[in-house]
Amino acid sequence: MAPLILEIQQVTEISDDLPTEEDFRRWVEASLPQDHAPVELVIRLVDEAESRQLNRDYRGMDRPTNVLSFPFEAPAEIPLPLLGDLVICVQVVTREALEQGKDLQAHWAHMVVHGVLHLLGYDHLSDSDAQRMEGLERKILLSLDLSDPY
Repeated sequence: MAPLILEIQQVTEISDDLPTEEDFRRWVEASLPQDHAPVELVIRLVDEAESRQLNRDYRGMDRPTNVLSFPFEAPAEIPLPLLGDLVICVQVVTREALEQGKDLQAHWAHMVVHGVLHLLGYDHLSDSDAQRMEGLERKILLSLDLSDPY
């Protein structure tokens, strides 16, 4: 497997029950194709205010959200291994896990897998795209010994 350079930016004041860097690395690596090139990825852990602002500015939705994916596209003549950035809102992920009766770590894993798949070009705008992406999420989470999030 090619190298993964992972940067975790923790800008939230919450530090309880956050996954470890090793957790994030395991979830990202499980989401990448086995024959992937070297990859750089930033995961930014934020509070609701930053999530809301980014969601409003980039998606036109004035509310915080669980995960935002910002793919990086280098010019063709400049090969860079940067896959992109994931911005994950700690409060939203925690609240969703509680409301949905999900294990918190499993929900974190799902959010990372979901976000990485977006960075790889997957989406869920149409029913067929959603079925394809959710099927891949289930397969990846199963490989991590985690149950179906849907």
